[in-house]
Amino acid sequence: MLIITGTFRVPPSNMEAARPVMAAMIAGSRAEAGCLHYSYGEDVLDPGLIHVTEHWADRATLEAHWASPHIQDWRAAWPGLDIGERALTLFETDAGQAC
Repeated sequence: MLIITGTFRVPPSNMEAARPVMAAMIAGSRAEAGCLHYSYGEDVLDPGLIHVTEHWADRATLEAHWASPHIQDWRAAWPGLDIGERALTLFETDAGQAC
């Protein structure tokens, strides 16, 4: 399994416009084969800081995700929404265990 975790920033003044674009990205990603989990969450104490968590079955499904139309639309929206300060890290792991 692959896990991606990290953050990006949306200026708080752009959050209203960013929400439907982020929702489309999340919905498209969750519908993909091999997507085990995909979410964005706004930090309660730091407006505009978005936490990202993704779980993918394997490298092939992640690479298909990177080539998907909804990720192309998402990336095309970044300049208009002033999305920046992206910091994401990819981890390879086993399936893990409940704790």
